[in-house]
Amino acid sequence: MTSVRNVRVPQRRIAETVAAELRELILDVEDYRLPTQEQLVKDFGVSYPSIREALRILETEGLVTVRRGNVGGADVHRPDETSAAYHLGLSLQAGKVTLNDLADGLRMLEPLCAAECAKRADRAEVVVPALTEAIDASVAFVAEGVEFTHTARDFHDLVVAFAPNATIRYAVGSYVALWSAQEEAWAEARTRHGQYPSQLEAEEAVKAHRRLVDEIAAGNADGAERLARAHLAATQALVLERYGDRIVNASAAMSRQTRHPGRRRL
Repeated sequence: MTSVRNVRVPQRRIAETVAAELRELILDVEDYRLPTQEQLVKDFGVSYPSIREALRILETEGLVTVRRGNVGGADVHRPDETSAAYHLGLSLQAGKVTLNDLADGLRMLEPLCAAECAKRADRAEVVVPALTEAIDASVAFVAEGVEFTHTARDFHDLVVAFAPNATIRYAVGSYVALWSAQEEAWAEARTRHGQYPSQLEAEEAVKAHRRLVDEIAAGNADGAERLARAHLAATQALVLERYGDRIVNASAAMSRQTRHPGRRRL
């Protein structure tokens, strides 16, 4: 009869197990708050180094931010389209994907969401009022350059967010968030050089948004898709004229989230 050897479990494996359980809680529990390290040590019955390693794993995944020093602790971040956009952007940047390519992809995908909005039976009660509110909010900034770009992009976020299919919402929403980050970076750069497009062009964008809402309200899916595609091509051209051959910049997506936390409305 052979005896079972007492094998010591590596700290890294313990940390991965703890991280896996905490990950499930973060993803499954709305507004989950991470306990203190002291409490986690008690809850899991493991050492402080294992807990710290588990938190580092979650931090690299963007699920927590560890505060160090006298006010230490950890903040939880549930994944959304913007965080997905950052990781998507890393892949595109590593693959040397250009803004021209990203824009082409978005022109294929986002108009499909506009068409789906037009097919919703509750579009008059749910979709149209929210889109109209977003347009009205952007009107106040038509003469303010960068701020107009920020608020106008909210309209595009909403069009995708109202698509009924959850997979489409998250996938296309990530592309929209990534493009929005590139467009907002462009707007800031052009403003610094005194080259931001005229107020007239901002007003044309507002008109295009209102026409798109009219098509959605009428339930005209084909018309909404065509108009969305034409509007995207027109607005993207402003960015692509100067920057189309540039590689997608993943860090722009994270910067957008830092500047405008909680932009997603649904």
